[in-house]
Amino acid sequence: MITTFTHKELQPVLMEPKSSGIKEPYLIIKGESDENITVVTPGKNGIEYNKTFGYYHSYPGVITYKCVYGQGVMLMQKCDTEGELKEVKVAGIRPGSTIEVPSGWGHSLINTGKNLLIVVDNAPSQAKYIDTDSVLGKKGLAYYIIDKKGNVAFDENPNYPYHPQISTY
Repeated sequence: MITTFTHKELQPVLMEPKSSGIKEPYLIIKGESDENITVVTPGKNGIEYNKTFGYYHSYPGVITYKCVYGQGVMLMQKCDTEGELKEVKVAGIRPGSTIEVPSGWGHSLINTGKNLLIVVDNAPSQAKYIDTDSVLGKKGLAYYIIDKKGNVAFDENPNYPYHPQISTY
């Protein structure tokens, strides 16, 4: 099954929701055996690089993402039991790279390149493992990935009271 996401669906988690953006920012092709392909379109929504909506997963295992084409970053974050942000990591993505996202972490794919970003993952499709409400409630993850004079930069999401230093994956 192919699910295409629209700019309107992505607006609630964008830095500048009213800015012009990519009509169809990404799509997910769901396989029959929990193998999925995510395709993130290049470009920007305002000054923010195009991304997936993002979610926290509670699947009792690791979700593995393998890049097959394009370049970008995976933004990941972890909260404590009270919901306060404790850790933020960023991992560069390029063909052949693999990123493992442990249970309880929020994450989003961001396309910082000029071509499609295509990744394959083993994320289970059952809704009980996916929490988008926590991301929606804060209008995105803790940092927005933006274009700052031709460079990739991180801008704090003001809906988080605390922004830990970003570490690399």
